[in-house]
Amino acid sequence: MYKIVGFPRTRSMRVMWLLEELGEAYEVDPAMPQSDAARALNPSGKVPILVDGDSAITESVAICTYLADKHGQFTFPAGTLERARQDSFTQFGVDVLEGALWTAAKNTFILPEEIRVPAVKDVCRMEFQRGLEVLEQRLGAGPYVMGETFTIADIIIGHCSGWAVFAKFDLPKEGPVHEYLKRLRERPAFKSMMAKVEAAQ
Repeated sequence: MYKIVGFPRTRSMRVMWLLEELGEAYEVDPAMPQSDAARALNPSGKVPILVDGDSAITESVAICTYLADKHGQFTFPAGTLERARQDSFTQFGVDVLEGALWTAAKNTFILPEEIRVPAVKDVCRMEFQRGLEVLEQRLGAGPYVMGETFTIADIIIGHCSGWAVFAKFDLPKEGPVHEYLKRLRERPAFKSMMAKVEAAQ
């Protein structure tokens, strides 16, 4: 059984979602970021941390990539053009969408109040909206970013959309991106993950 160390309403959701998709058993230690439990496994104190046997893996994208590669699902093989395109979507989710959300979060409640720059949140919202416009241009005819195949790139982007709702960033109410995000939320594994997240509150 896998173990996730990290409070569910963090990037731990990404790992939970993927494990639900894989149908793999897991348990969650709801340790908060910077807690003793988190620092014992990750010097940065960041969560999530995946414990697999005697090994601890940090950083949510690395964890999801490891699990998808290990189980041979929700990813394309390394060294293929499809994997390069998939990784491009994953990095887009992290760099553009999460980047805007994370910068806004740091300047809202994470950084010490005396060094926060509240005005930067307007820039973050603008960058996030531009990212959604790019996403719309990049979406193809398939239901997911890689066409018919659901991958970890969809999990990263889907998690960012939920984060955006929590952060009060605008999401489209119609159009291709709206329909894409709606499809992600309708996946049974997503619903199962959310039920567990809500139960852990």
